[in-house]
Amino acid sequence: MGFEPPQRLVRALGESYGDTAAGDWLARLPALTGEALAATGLEPAVERVAAPGGRSSLVLLVRGADGTPAALKICPSGAAPQLERAALAHWNGWGAVRLMVPGDDVLPAQDGTGALLLERLHPEVSLRSLPEAKALLEAAGTVRRLWVDPPAEHPFETVAERTGLRTGAMRAAAGADPALEPLVSAALAAREELVAHSPEALLLHGNFRQSKVLSGERAPWLTVGPEPLVGERAYDLARLVRDRVEDLIASPGGAMTARRRIKRLADALDVDRERLHGWTLFRAVESGTRALTAGRREEGEVTLEFAGWL
Repeated sequence: MGFEPPQRLVRALGESYGDTAAGDWLARLPALTGEALAATGLEPAVERVAAPGGRSSLVLLVRGADGTPAALKICPSGAAPQLERAALAHWNGWGAVRLMVPGDDVLPAQDGTGALLLERLHPEVSLRSLPEAKALLEAAGTVRRLWVDPPAEHPFETVAERTGLRTGAMRAAAGADPALEPLVSAALAAREELVAHSPEALLLHGNFRQSKVLSGERAPWLTVGPEPLVGERAYDLARLVRDRVEDLIASPGGAMTARRRIKRLADALDVDRERLHGWTLFRAVESGTRALTAGRREEGEVTLEFAGWL
């Protein structure tokens, strides 16, 4: 089974796992795809690769023997497909894409790789296709559906645990470039204050933004690609605040618009404004320093400029 993975995925996997490990996994993709297709029990056939696709997995648009359209998502083990599956199973289609294969595990594959068979959405139509104000309104209505109590004895890490794992890299980036030190220190101080007391422990998407909300048939908009964890809603909104950051940077009123977004989202979803501000700062600085470290200089500088506005 031959196909070309999107270049966006190839570059991202190289950054995340190293060129050798990424190359090995990509070379095994045809075999992994065949295993996953066979494991569904639905005899699906591949129509095409979804492009440009995501940065952590390959998505194939498939169709079952009965003509049912679906999407087969194949992930390296580092993408934690078992956690994504657990979150999607718990949401059971409420605000999120629905799993099409029942059971407690991802489709079996070798070496910790996993695959998910999902209902077919419209990958080319996300909330980013809407005007800004309408996109934010629809995003808020979608993400609020995901905020439910996690299942008992759940496998998900907490916001404090996930963010704690990222502080060392932020300090290292500041050490390598003293100009980053004030922003990094402010972001780390904000995190320390925020994790000292979390007001709630809800199941979160973890990487929610406009491009993660796709048009569907069962519902107008459904979420995909969770990186689930447990914590407060303000953390989940923080990435959404800086959506379309390139447009914000290019706008003379970008800083004011960013601060207005925090107010609007906090008020619309009954989230503490100061906590949303703090998580927005932390997540922007963490993402910006990570991009710089990975060599994505333009992305890193834009994200850190946004953080400086806050």
